[in-house]
Parts: sequence; structure tokens; C-alpha cells
Amino acid sequence: MFNDPESAASQTPMDIRQGHLDHMRSFSLLGFQESTSASTAATMRAELNKMVSHIDEPSYQKAFASEMGRFHELFCRYMAERSKNQKLNWKEVKSPSSETIIPYSKLEKVTSKDALSKLAVLKLNGGLGTTMGCVGPKSAIEVRDGMTFLDMTVRQIEYLNSENDVDVPLILMNSFNTDVETKRLIQKYTAQELKIMTFNQSRFPRIQKDTLLPMAKDHIGRPSDWYPPGHGDLFESLANSGTLDALLEQGKEYLFVSNIDNLGATVDENILNHLVKSGAEFIMEVTDKTKADIKGGTLIEYENSVRLLEIAQVPNEHLEDFKSIKKFKIFNTNNLWINLKAIKRVVENQELSMEIIVNHKTDENGEKVVQLETAVGAAIKHFKGSHGINVPRSRFLPVKSTSDLFLITSDLYKLNHGELALNPKRLFGSVPLVKLGDHFKKVNNFLTRFQGPPHILELDHLTVTGDVTFGHDVVLSGTVIIVANFGSRIDIPSGAILHDKVVSGNLRILDH
Repeated sequence: MFNDPESAASQTPMDIRQGHLDHMRSFSLLGFQESTSASTAATMRAELNKMVSHIDEPSYQKAFASEMGRFHELFCRYMAERSKNQKLNWKEVKSPSSETIIPYSKLEKVTSKDALSKLAVLKLNGGLGTTMGCVGPKSAIEVRDGMTFLDMTVRQIEYLNSENDVDVPLILMNSFNTDVETKRLIQKYTAQELKIMTFNQSRFPRIQKDTLLPMAKDHIGRPSDWYPPGHGDLFESLANSGTLDALLEQGKEYLFVSNIDNLGATVDENILNHLVKSGAEFIMEVTDKTKADIKGGTLIEYENSVRLLEIAQVPNEHLEDFKSIKKFKIFNTNNLWINLKAIKRVVENQELSMEIIVNHKTDENGEKVVQLETAVGAAIKHFKGSHGINVPRSRFLPVKSTSDLFLITSDLYKLNHGELALNPKRLFGSVPLVKLGDHFKKVNNFLTRFQGPPHILELDHLTVTGDVTFGHDVVLSGTVIIVANFGSRIDIPSGAILHDKVVSGNLRILDH
């Protein structure tokens, strides 16, 4: 079907799209150096064609064919790079210049209702809460005072709109894993003065590692046969869903993008004003790297352009250089400010060619699979005037684990109109290092082990392993290490004060 030359009438929409791509980009896009790579790409195309042919409904067939066309294009790029054994030229990797990274402190402090009226906020909402033991979208996890990630986001933007008399819409980019439940959840906000829009990112087939064939055998398949291809899919999905044109028709010109689990990613009018006045089409918020951030992507200068460098792209022999805080001092927060008209241009001109992240997984049956993904920040090289802004650490408050949740729920932060701010009573600008063991890994287990959030305003470091519970009004300060050995249990009583303490063994204290 893809390569049937007999008649245009016999071609699927996927064939037509592929023919257009072949004509526009020629076979140099594929760049295969070995016949085996070309054969593998052709076999993949045939398998995808079979999936398309099994769909009877014309509009769905057209949409699915277009989606598989984008996947096949990504697969061909992957095969081309693999056959050429293309690697990053480490000699060309340079730390960003002072013009590439602007300190937040140098931004003009302004409020512009005009700029806000042209802004839309997009939250990346494709992730599940499985790593924290939850079912459904991660955005539905309660994180503070009975509010979920989604509740806090809605409250922030609702307050922003009411205070400035503007209409900033909230857009949620869902995945096929989170779409149905998210649409159900947002029904409770219908009475709020806030416009909420949703769209789905692409659904690509996982690839069998050994055969390089799609796991799915038809357009339905098993849920585990498919995956959302990373947030780099944002641009094309935003356009293909019609959401991009809808925003432009509403007079929106700027888009603030962030992960929904980053509670520090709020609308910052100083950065928005800088985006408008500088004429930059793409701004990435970066912040100073610590030892906890050594795996985070960083901005570099490579072959005379600004690039995002992810750890997956780094040759093994240079991994320690990449992790070095001295060589690469900042990392990407994934808070991005992008010009909407520029997004429309790069998508329509088919300019996007983001670095491929090869993600190796094992499926539910133990089979080795490959996922080809891209990162949204990697698109920075395709936009004019792109640069980074080095923001305070307070704009990066991700909740990836219950150790992060421990900090967010404590008295270390104050909650105001959905925004978290470091408690002014905290004498240090940094947050404590917290490591909670496997007994705390799942949210439900975590919650049952605390009668109330501990007081940690003067805490530097906390490590807890084993079967440990905390009473209410426990005070932790300095460095505290609590270790319950296998078969033992430690109960920290209510009102206990632990300052620079190591607690181990077996301790059962009952409150009366």
C-alpha cells in the first residue's frame, strides 16, 4: 500500500503523506548506508500498512495513517543514524556563553496585561502515577492540603486571570494512558472562570528489539504494545489536533510549557515580558546544577547553535564530563516559553528534526522492546533567537517520588492561591536532602506512616530505611538517620525532637 505504484486511488492517506515526504525530502532523509537498513524500513512500512488497511472508518483511517506516517519517519531516521553509527562529536560540545544563558536577576521587573492576554499555559499531562503506586494520571495525586497537581494548576491560573482581568487558557497534553480519566476529572472545574482545553499526543507502536518490527499487529493491539513518544511530540500533536490554530484564532501568541508535576512552574511575568521584548521564539528555563541533578539535560553550544544535550546522547567515555558540575553548571527545568506562530512555521515547513532518544524497555511478558522518543527542549535549535534564562531553584519543584512529596507536604512550604513558596522561617535558601526507603515508596504506604507532617525548617539531611512510623508534631533538624533493621520496627513518638541523631534497632513507643 505504501509503495504501490499502480494508482493514486489505491493509496491510503498514509501512502500519500509518505509520497509527499519522499518528494520533499528525497531519499537523503533516509540516508541508508546499508541495504539491510533499507530492507528493515520497508518491512516496517509494510507492517504499518497492514494496520491501516484493517480500519474501515475513513476519518479514523486517515488519522491513524497520518500518525503511523510520523512514526515511520522517526523510525527511518533512527535506522539511518544507526547504520551510519552517528555519534556526538564531543570536541564540538561547548559550555554555553554568557549571551546564551541570561541570569534571571537581570530581567526587567514588569507587569504587562497585554502580554498576559496573549499567553496560554500548557501542562504535559501524559504520565501515570505508577512509580508512586497510584492508578491513573499522575496529575490526580493529592500533594498538598487535599489538592492534586491538577487542582493546584487550575487554582494558579484562575487566580492569575482574576487578578489581572485576563483569559489565560489551560491546555493539557494527555497521552492515551491519561486522556479518558483526565477528561472526567476536569468536569469538576466547569463552574470555574477558566478555559481548559485538552488534546492527545501521538500513540506509537513499541518495536521488538530483535526483529525491529512493531509489537502491535493491528490498530488496536494490547495497551502494552503502544507508547506515547515523549514530550517532543508536542509540536506536531498541538498542530494536528487543531489546538494550535484555535489558540491563534483566540489571539494567543505565546505558550508557557511545563511538566504538571513541577509545582514551581508558575507563570512568571518577568520572563514573559523578556520573551516579548527580546523577540526570541524559544526560551528555556535552566537552573544551577547540584549533585542531585547530574543526569539532567543541559544547554550547550554545538556546531554554532544552541542545543539541548541529554545524558542518553553522551558517549560512554564522556559521561563523567557530562555529570561534572564544573563543566556543565546548569540543567534544563523543562519550563519553556515558545512563540505560537513560530511553532506553526516549523511544523508546516517540516523543519523539526529533534535528536532521538532510544529508550529500552521490557514489556509485561518479559520481551525486550525499543521506544523511540524525543524531548520538547531539543527543538530549541529550530527557533530563532533561542536562549536560556538561569532561574532560581524555586521554579523547579518536581514531585517524582515520595521523598519529594515529604518536602512539599511539610512546613517547609507555604501554599497561597495554588502556589508553593519556601517558608520565610527557613534560614537557608536550599531544601533538605531526603531519602526515604522502600517502605515509603508508594503514596498510600507513605501516608500511613505519618500521623502528621514533621516540622523540618532546620533539617539538612534525612535518611529513613525500614519499618519506621512517625507520630504528630515530630521535629527533625540537622542530620537525622533512622534505620530499622529487617524484622525490627521503629516508632518515633509524637512530639519527639531529633537533632543530629542516628536512631537504629527496635523502638516501639505507644502514645497514651
